Amino acid sequence: MSALTRIQDQVRDAASKSEALRIVGGDSKRGLGREPVGNPVNVSDLAGVVEYQPTELMITVRAGTTISHLRDVLAEKGQMLASESPDYGSKATIGGALACNQSGPSRPWYGSIRDHVLGVRLVNGKAEHLRFGGQVMKNVAGYDVSRFQAGAMGTFGILTEVSIKVLPRPEASLTVRQEMDADQAIRAMNDIGMKPRPLTGACWYQGAMFLRLSGPKSVIETSAAALGGKRVDNDAEFWSGLREQTLPFFDGNQDLWRLSVRPNSPHVLSRGDWLIDWGGAQRWLAGEHDRDELDAIAAKSGGEVSHIRGGDRKSDLLPSLVGIKRELLIRMKQAFDPAGVFNPGRLYSWL
Repeated sequence: MSALTRIQDQVRDAASKSEALRIVGGDSKRGLGREPVGNPVNVSDLAGVVEYQPTELMITVRAGTTISHLRDVLAEKGQMLASESPDYGSKATIGGALACNQSGPSRPWYGSIRDHVLGVRLVNGKAEHLRFGGQVMKNVAGYDVSRFQAGAMGTFGILTEVSIKVLPRPEASLTVRQEMDADQAIRAMNDIGMKPRPLTGACWYQGAMFLRLSGPKSVIETSAAALGGKRVDNDAEFWSGLREQTLPFFDGNQDLWRLSVRPNSPHVLSRGDWLIDWGGAQRWLAGEHDRDELDAIAAKSGGEVSHIRGGDRKSDLLPSLVGIKRELLIRMKQAFDPAGVFNPGRLYSWL
């Protein structure tokens, strides 16, 4: 029996019994979202490259393919996964990265994983194997179901294949470091981001701003000289630690909050342990804090708050949804998973 047939049979059985299914790939993101429930349906053996066209900057892989393997395949052709999604110790899969919409430090410059998805195949709640999108950028007429899977956490179906646009790897990279406080860093990162610099990473951590430059060696050397600051040795290790959340900031069992805000928003809450990424657009806060206060701060900055780690994992942890946004998710759930078997309540208690 093939892995796909096994999955379809498991979906049919669960739907007939109104039983919940918990979708599992590398199981590296179990702690994200609300507490998972249901019998596990494993997709890790849905792995491997389906089609790779380096000259077209496109690759199609099965959803259980690990990101580390995908990186190796692309590296052989001098290419890369532009979203820089984390691989969590070689456990994370491309299906899981898309389902959780996870992108790394290069997000503001190269785009998110959602931006690079060309098409997907998935098993819906009726055990049908469906295809959405295609293998080129201009393939969508109407609603883009493929990109709707980004951040859905498997709520609408089990991803089986993902087609992604990839990019050439830059010739070289280097990082400069400058000591400054958070407010200064936010202003500096936004000022620098407005200029024609080969920037692919900008964050503030432990009292210093880090800027990553990528591209032709002569170009990044010239840009680094103009920016000033100290060169960071082994900078790939730093950015990997940021991407994989292995920096000391992420250690321990403290609550972890993610504020997604306008990149030029002031640093309005000075207390607490902060790490600012994406040139100011993504701000991590560690420790116990009042959710209502953080929601108010984020709203003033044109953004929203997610409770990533800690707290009551049975409560709603993502930004609240009302009106048409909430209604859209409910309708999508009814259309793709009428029996409600896929990751029920993983996103929201009402979904």
